[in-house]
Amino acid sequence: MSDSYELLVAKLKRVHVLGTVAGLLGWDEQVNLPPDSADQRGEQMALLAELNHDAASDAGIGKLLGELENAPASLTVEQQVVVRETRRDYDRMTKLPAEFVAEKARLSSAAYHAWAEAKATSDFAAYAPFLCKHLALAKREATYLGWADRPYDYAIDKHDPGMTAARLTALFTELKAGLVPLVRAIAASPIKARTDIFRGFPVEAQRDFLREVTERLGFNYRRGRIDVSLHPFCEGSGADIRMTTRFDADNPLDSLFSSIHETGHGLYEQGLPLALQGTPLGQNAGMGIHESQSRLWENQVSRSREFWAFFEPRFREKFPAQLAAVSPEELYLAVNEVAPTLIRVDSDEVHYNLHILLRFELEQRLFADDLAVADLPVAWNALSQELLGLTPTSDRQGVLQDVHWSGGAFGYFPSYCLGNMIAAQLWFTVLKTLPGLEDDFAKGDFSRLLGWLRTNIHEQGRRYDTLALVLNVTGEELTPKYLLRYLQERYAPLYLK
Repeated sequence: MSDSYELLVAKLKRVHVLGTVAGLLGWDEQVNLPPDSADQRGEQMALLAELNHDAASDAGIGKLLGELENAPASLTVEQQVVVRETRRDYDRMTKLPAEFVAEKARLSSAAYHAWAEAKATSDFAAYAPFLCKHLALAKREATYLGWADRPYDYAIDKHDPGMTAARLTALFTELKAGLVPLVRAIAASPIKARTDIFRGFPVEAQRDFLREVTERLGFNYRRGRIDVSLHPFCEGSGADIRMTTRFDADNPLDSLFSSIHETGHGLYEQGLPLALQGTPLGQNAGMGIHESQSRLWENQVSRSREFWAFFEPRFREKFPAQLAAVSPEELYLAVNEVAPTLIRVDSDEVHYNLHILLRFELEQRLFADDLAVADLPVAWNALSQELLGLTPTSDRQGVLQDVHWSGGAFGYFPSYCLGNMIAAQLWFTVLKTLPGLEDDFAKGDFSRLLGWLRTNIHEQGRRYDTLALVLNVTGEELTPKYLLRYLQERYAPLYLK
């Protein structure tokens, strides 16, 4: 039976390698691709999607799974995890026609370029046909997999196995009830962070500083790199991680915190067992867990006083003239500015989850056919006013701001809010487990935190789904109460004195 297991792993690793090639081409498409080469890249992506589909739906995998499932006693606990999760993946893949997979890949490439152009010109109407096609494909995919009556639940489950719209609604409703009073109290506070202190920060110096920060956090640049793209993202497996950011001379914190966010993703991928790449034990547990890693490093760690106690002197060395008249307290308040914004990726963490609630509601309405794609801008603007108190003046500021729908990534946005909740729950767990952890940060030492995450999250692969992993690590079911506690403890002392 060991021979069957080894054959299965060999086939899985081949699928993995094909996937990494497609991922690398996807990274290149957003970083280096010449503007008039998009049509060829679309065909390349479609071909790779077909090849990957053929490899992942190979009848030989099904035969080997059957043999192994018939003799579970011959498998170790870890091997049983691989067989269980591979069965889940295989059954999904074999139900999707190859031509459908290629069609979706081709559309995703074309839709990305249509989105980028539409965003630049604030022309939603030009992008809407691509979004309509993606929505139709998403519903077709759900039908192929047996979720025709619950297509949005399928979209959510793809990113966070075991999660449903009903479960998310319960969590988000509780979060909103506790969050809105804090948002209103801070809005009424006379204390405001200065936003005029960040002017004229040279991009090269920003690049050097964020490289220094992300290396100290633990990112291995011998197996990764960071470049520039329209929308920051992280792509790749532990052997080759490609991150991106963007730079603004008058907003250095944007590049810094987006880079730290993507570094959290990169650290997770680099922490997955390299020898098990291609198998479920070398894969992440879901996007909610993935986002918990990026948000924990971006927020709980990098917005803390201890983090800035270490990095502020270096920041001032890089930008002496720009920060000469800025006090340490003004700088720290700016790092933790709370003010509503139209743009999700620019949002402070107090308002951030309201941005996700907006998208969650719109996606549910789209999948329920209660909202037409053509009416999205009006619906978006109305919800933005309701939740954030702001109405976009252009679609660039509203419905066109995110890249996700151009790739058909419906059901992904809730993962950000889940990630925030999980990050806070992990944070309070690790603080109890590792006394004096924040004192480490003031010394520039993040190794104990990274080591704890490696052991408890990264090295677990897909042994557990999202909810089970949270319960296993923290000893409690997932709850918004720790996120609400964290936000209160971080921001009340700053704004509600």
